[in-house]
Amino acid sequence: VLDLIMGCIKSKENKSPAIKYRPENTSEPVSTSASHYGAEPTAASPCPSSSAKGTAVNFSSLSMTPFGGSSGVTPFGGTSSSFSVVPSSYPAGLTGGVTIFVALYDYEARTTEDLSFKKGERFQIINNTEGDWWEARSIATGKNGYIPSNYVAPADSIQAEEWYFGKMGRKDAERLLLNPGNQRGIFLVRESETTKGAYSLSIRDWDEVRGDNVKHYKIRKLDNGGYYITTRAQFDTLQKLVKHYTEHADGLCHKLTTVCPTVKPQTQGLAKDAWEIIADGMAYIERMNYIHRDLRAANILVGENLVCKIADFGLARLIEDNEYTARQGAKFPIKWTAPEAALYGRFTIKSDVWSFGILQTELVTKGRVPYPGMVNREVLEQVDRGYRMPCPQGCPESLHDLMNQCWKKDPNERPTFEYIQSFLEDYFTATEPQYQPGENL
Repeated sequence: VLDLIMGCIKSKENKSPAIKYRPENTSEPVSTSASHYGAEPTAASPCPSSSAKGTAVNFSSLSMTPFGGSSGVTPFGGTSSSFSVVPSSYPAGLTGGVTIFVALYDYEARTTEDLSFKKGERFQIINNTEGDWWEARSIATGKNGYIPSNYVAPADSIQAEEWYFGKMGRKDAERLLLNPGNQRGIFLVRESETTKGAYSLSIRDWDEVRGDNVKHYKIRKLDNGGYYITTRAQFDTLQKLVKHYTEHADGLCHKLTTVCPTVKPQTQGLAKDAWEIIADGMAYIERMNYIHRDLRAANILVGENLVCKIADFGLARLIEDNEYTARQGAKFPIKWTAPEAALYGRFTIKSDVWSFGILQTELVTKGRVPYPGMVNREVLEQVDRGYRMPCPQGCPESLHDLMNQCWKKDPNERPTFEYIQSFLEDYFTATEPQYQPGENL
């Protein structure tokens, strides 16, 4: 719950003999939740216009899932490749409530409309109705601009604490805490997987029998707002509880030393860097006079820090006279293949441009198969008659316009990859595509 109801219970010490706390039951189920770059707030949207107006959000009664669960790498909108303290979307359009937020990370502005800021800087939220980017005023500088919503949290809330990792599974917490270089006593606080409204304190420990391991202690919440691990030591807030155990082990396996490190998240929205890297790679293929013929999201390898590599060159060909004619009976991914290539076997770099337009829909929809509900034969017939996929939900019109440019029936009217790369590099400042059909770019 975003705004914790803080009670007025003072820290108490029971006079009963001290007892060693027992970690949580190890039968706690493993979380299968994963962070999606998606509808919370991963729906693709650009940094909004500075003229947009709206109201600030009410955070007094909202719930949130700040973190993903798995560490696997999945291209564009699947499982997060790293853990980070990232709030899920805060519902927009609500009024009143908390409007002062604090920065969780440093951020360097990428456009003239963005605000650069340092970790710990405070903001007044002016407009949160534009999705992933909020209009805010820096309390320190008085400047107005847009900030990524997943880089901030309500001031003085638990979400603003470095040690709070939100909805994270037990196994994921262990994986983080047991990373090489972490020492005994490193810790994090997360939502309990088994008890609603409770939390878990996860600490890295060491003993001669098990070696490096992680202990989990359930933090329970009192009806009147206090928190405790053992009833003999109760605290008004989670912050006070954590502070107490950083000073004394007081029955834990080890006193809390340092917060488990996290990775700064990607800014939400269009993941600009990933898009332009693909276009950059295809622009290189274009310059080298090759064609790929199988460009789709499944053939883009994504590594740490969103490094993208175009893969699977099994169908790639060096072309002469700007065209390659496929042999009869060759097989191609129909839904990604340009009509002149699928129907007549004529491949050019402009048929790869068509495929890039289809790939864009995969990114925007977080992996949805193109032409949903249609089989290959229907796709061939409908596309030949002029059908083009409509603008996906949450996709900016200017980006859909780029897709439609890629899907021009006449290959010569489609943009070059050089242009597409330039467009995507400037996307956060561009409002409409500058390409005019027929230009030799």
